[in-house]
Amino acid sequence: MYAKAPSRPPISVIAGLIFRNKRVLICQRSESTAFGLKWEFPGGKIEDRESETDALRRELKEELAIEIRESEFFSGYTYSYEDGPTVFLCFHWVKSFEGDPQNIVFEQISWVEIDDLIKFDFLEADRRLIMEIIERQDIFCRP
Repeated sequence: MYAKAPSRPPISVIAGLIFRNKRVLICQRSESTAFGLKWEFPGGKIEDRESETDALRRELKEELAIEIRESEFFSGYTYSYEDGPTVFLCFHWVKSFEGDPQNIVFEQISWVEIDDLIKFDFLEADRRLIMEIIERQDIFCRP
């Protein structure tokens, strides 16, 4: 009888939802990375002993050269990729920030209308979130 391999804990990931003029910022992963050319929301792994907010601030500064001033939890869930990692995804609505987002690490970044999110080839783990954003878009588009 074989011993079952211990399961690895989920990888904790934080991502920011950034809205402007009824559009949301999305990012295309570099071709040379895992899941190359898939679309995602900006963010990354939460480091040991790092809070969600601190991780989001660090990631968005590294990826987009912006400074978060205010963010709020929007959604979170666990997703297991077939033959891949399990991730715990935490999404924060970035309510205010300083700077103009610049593409530092991605293939490309784009401001898209919320209803158009379904037209992009997103990471599988983000698809549930996209439906939540579309269903609740009125909260992001208030004047």
